[in-house]
Amino acid sequence: MADIRTFCAIRPREDEADQIAALPYDVYNRKEAKEAVAGHEKSFLRIDRAETQFDDSVDTYDPKVYRKAHDMLWEMVEQGDFIKEEKPCYYIYELTMNGRTQTGIVACASIDDYANQVIKKHENTRADKEQDRINHVNICDAQTGPIFLAYRSNQIINEVIDKVKEGQPIYDFVAEDGIGHRAYRIDEPDDISRIRNAFADIKEIYIADGHHRAASAVKVGFLRREEHPDYTGEEEFNYFLSVLFPDDQLMIMDYNRVVKDLAGMTEDEFLQKMQSIFEVGRPQKEAIHPTEKGEFSMYLAGQWYECRVRDEDCSDDPVDGLDVSLLQNLLLEPVLGIHDPKTDQRIDFVGGIRGLEELERRGQTDCKVAFAMYPTDISELFAVADAGRLMPPKSTWFEPKLRSGLFIHALS
Repeated sequence: MADIRTFCAIRPREDEADQIAALPYDVYNRKEAKEAVAGHEKSFLRIDRAETQFDDSVDTYDPKVYRKAHDMLWEMVEQGDFIKEEKPCYYIYELTMNGRTQTGIVACASIDDYANQVIKKHENTRADKEQDRINHVNICDAQTGPIFLAYRSNQIINEVIDKVKEGQPIYDFVAEDGIGHRAYRIDEPDDISRIRNAFADIKEIYIADGHHRAASAVKVGFLRREEHPDYTGEEEFNYFLSVLFPDDQLMIMDYNRVVKDLAGMTEDEFLQKMQSIFEVGRPQKEAIHPTEKGEFSMYLAGQWYECRVRDEDCSDDPVDGLDVSLLQNLLLEPVLGIHDPKTDQRIDFVGGIRGLEELERRGQTDCKVAFAMYPTDISELFAVADAGRLMPPKSTWFEPKLRSGLFIHALS
């Protein structure tokens, strides 16, 4: 059973929500983050990436950077930019992109559920990235970026959401990137009870996005348990900020690959090799979007090719059967010599949000070949996690991104 509970959110004043809400900290490098906060004095990115408040001589992970984040957060609370709910609530967070809406529950999930694998992961995490967010959460004494969780759609939760959405939202704005954000408070005792009981009947919750944030929040919770050996389990540090979405509302975009050389082959030689491994269509000038699992398209020497994995090479294994695994195992490793895509500098990854035009641009500048993938399905993600396995790197790209700063979970 999943322990998904209410909390007293710290959240922006309604008239400042659109100024405060910011994209997640990890979609920017340092230079981009600094540019993004310029002229946006209330942007939450200033807190999530507090190195933007220092010149470049100050290391991103300097202790004073985290202290600055703490001070800016609690100064904004003290100044009234944020309010704190007086009683624990759930919230509804609705995002709309290109006319398509997905709706989740903002709540706190249990660190024990993460440790006991009720909340399942599908990616490994890096210690250095974890340590950054451990420091940020611990010193700020708050979780500032929600973890994106998914669950199999539940009728009771859907009914409560539909009912509450008939009322007035607490936030309703469109961000600069065109994504609509709307939020509602769930504070009726009967609604709260129905949601909590419904989640208690759900046996598996999945991390869709935010593995580093999740691992860091959990480690801070266990660290605080060590510091408070008389803890009861009800303290806020036993829970971490999440937004939970039903699986039938989520959209995973393609996560595409570009490769910088052809391992010494000419373009004709490489094309011949491709034709010996895959079913390869005739060249064409117009970009080709894969339309089903087992298909991908290739951009080579200014031409697009429709490609398909042969039936005999497909697999029912939850990991080996992923399209990204098939491309890696049939081509990238044995033909191009890319043995570890996490570390090999010859391969790069392009999120589907950037379109096939970006693959063409890369293919015409710093790369020799590009591959447009068919998106991984949420059921495939669930199958990998249920098997206790890990997905290959850069398998999923979720859009739209959750904003940081709309809901904050204080730890004490």
